[in-house]
Amino acid sequence: MTRSTFSSKARTLGARITLSVALALGVAAPAVTLATAPASAQGGAAQQIADHFSQIPSMHGDFVQFDPNGRQSEGKFYIERPGKVRFDYTSSPLRVIADGSTVAINNRKLNTWDTYPLSKTPLKLLLDRRINLGAANIRSVKEEPDLTTIVMGDRSIFGDSTITMMFDPATRDLKQWTIRDQQGRDTTVMIYNVQKGGDIKDSSFNIPYTAIQQGQTGN
Repeated sequence: MTRSTFSSKARTLGARITLSVALALGVAAPAVTLATAPASAQGGAAQQIADHFSQIPSMHGDFVQFDPNGRQSEGKFYIERPGKVRFDYTSSPLRVIADGSTVAINNRKLNTWDTYPLSKTPLKLLLDRRINLGAANIRSVKEEPDLTTIVMGDRSIFGDSTITMMFDPATRDLKQWTIRDQQGRDTTVMIYNVQKGGDIKDSSFNIPYTAIQQGQTGN
């Protein structure tokens, strides 16, 4: 198999993961169908939860990811607001890094990198400085006793892609998110063992642009 064929497969996989991570993505979590009032009509509890999440400058922990075909993968994640995330997969040579402007998918086995503008992926909404429930990119909010669900998307940028974030209303902690791509496929990321704050090395979010351009990236 030629290198170009390898690169093509890595690019296809990379594009799927870019939309699924999430950072920032057996059966994929079901799509959340919400028949609720517009976000602007919601009470203040959901905004308080969103503000609590937005005020956490960094977090890290473990994740489990379910892709649209039901495949499960896991690893470690690191988030630093605004715009930075890293996912290291334990059973795969892939890693995903966002440095504030770009999302990069690195296949260490094939020694390939694929990059995408962060602003063109729903992952950006998860990593923004603040989730403003009055903004145009809020599709819906649903408040229940044991779960607060916020659906976000910007049709002018992401088309039909959305990110659904689920919070524990008691602790206000983010529990999981689901990214639905433009083909209607869902990928869910569940996080646990989460530690808020703490020092995350700046180098964790470095993308080797020069080496990528020169084709000199290494493992």
